[in-house]
Amino acid sequence: MKEKMETGTDLFRTEKIPKILLKIAPPVMLAQLIQAVYNIVDSFFVGQYSANSLTALSVIYPLQLIIIALAVGTGVGVNTYMARQYAQKFQQKAEEAAGTGMVLEFMTWLIFAVLAAVFMRPYVMTSAKSPEAIEDAVIYGRIVCIGSIGAFLEGNWTKVHQSRGNMRRPMIAQTVGALTNIVLDPIMIFGLGPVPQMGVAGAAYATVCGQVAAAVITAFGGVRRPPEFRKMKVYIKQIYWLGYASILQQAMYTVYIVILNAILAGFSDSAVTVLGLYYKMQTFFFIPLMGLQTCIVPVLSFNYATKSYGRCRETMKDSYLFSCGFMLIGGVCFVFFPVELLRIFSDSSEVIAIGKTAFPIIGSSFIPAVFSLMTPVFFQAIGNGRVSLFLSVMRQIFCLIPIFWALSLLGLQFTWFAFPISEVLVGVTGMGVYWRTINGWKNSRK
Repeated sequence: MKEKMETGTDLFRTEKIPKILLKIAPPVMLAQLIQAVYNIVDSFFVGQYSANSLTALSVIYPLQLIIIALAVGTGVGVNTYMARQYAQKFQQKAEEAAGTGMVLEFMTWLIFAVLAAVFMRPYVMTSAKSPEAIEDAVIYGRIVCIGSIGAFLEGNWTKVHQSRGNMRRPMIAQTVGALTNIVLDPIMIFGLGPVPQMGVAGAAYATVCGQVAAAVITAFGGVRRPPEFRKMKVYIKQIYWLGYASILQQAMYTVYIVILNAILAGFSDSAVTVLGLYYKMQTFFFIPLMGLQTCIVPVLSFNYATKSYGRCRETMKDSYLFSCGFMLIGGVCFVFFPVELLRIFSDSSEVIAIGKTAFPIIGSSFIPAVFSLMTPVFFQAIGNGRVSLFLSVMRQIFCLIPIFWALSLLGLQFTWFAFPISEVLVGVTGMGVYWRTINGWKNSRK
């Protein structure tokens, strides 16, 4: 393990930034690609089974984002802290932090599972109207939330591997998890062979099985013994100090989707379905950006800890350029081929009519989204969680929600303009703070 750790940190210290990103990013992006394909396939099978079930997936999607927020956000805190300790050659502290993170993930899952079991139906009724959609959403939501232990533990163990520059095992784990899910989806939804037809519950059980499979794989080489409680309290404070911005950013992402769903539900369940389909497909087109978000955290944290500010600047410059190139492709698909994308999942004339207007408008926000999404990660990685949180709150709460609501008063077709307007406002603000920060480094040793 020591040899692997040193190899990873030497990579962060001396290799050219583009080579680092080209080395560590593809495994992450491949895993996320498979995850995105899973999301599309999952929605495809559920959509073939029932339109109400497809609406149920859109309603529960924010809760799955909360799972990601808590699991991955805590893991980001572990990842960032471990990368800094490795940079300063404090390996024991890094290992103890990893063990603490595992305990935190388990306790967070336990609390979340209990709350989900109790409050699932009241939550669902805020975003769905038809009794069938409500019932399907409650069934699906309870299973994926109570069964999310695998997602929480994998969130910690994956970051332990990534903190040492090991992106390969997390890639394998997420690949196996997604493939497990894809294979089990049709078997459990429609009932094949000896397996009975379970409908939307089958889709939920397939999701849980995939998460457990990924957790088992990352457990090898990712599990660490927790320190004694007296030490653990110190690590908990550090982990959440470095990870709270990521947790809140994802949590606010969930809040604004819930609110947007509630606004759209005032128009129709089909409008809610369109928003849910957008976020499912968005994941596919945002893969390069999300992959780079994951990969640059340990690189930035390591080089910031060693005062290699020039390498931090270069990391961000290359990340912005790579992301813009890939996001342009996604924008083109949403702007020019909205109907083709929608028909993958639904034949509903209402869904297609709404999405045909919505997708091109939202697609125009993809390029500015690079700057509004990458910049908070920069501040998170260098330990400035306040700025990272401010930009996230501005994007998701102060901009998108009020603009979306105000435009909804003019009609459904106007609401979608909230996306490009918000991304531009936050992108410009974030880049202003970013340039002020790196200009303050000019007199520092590069």
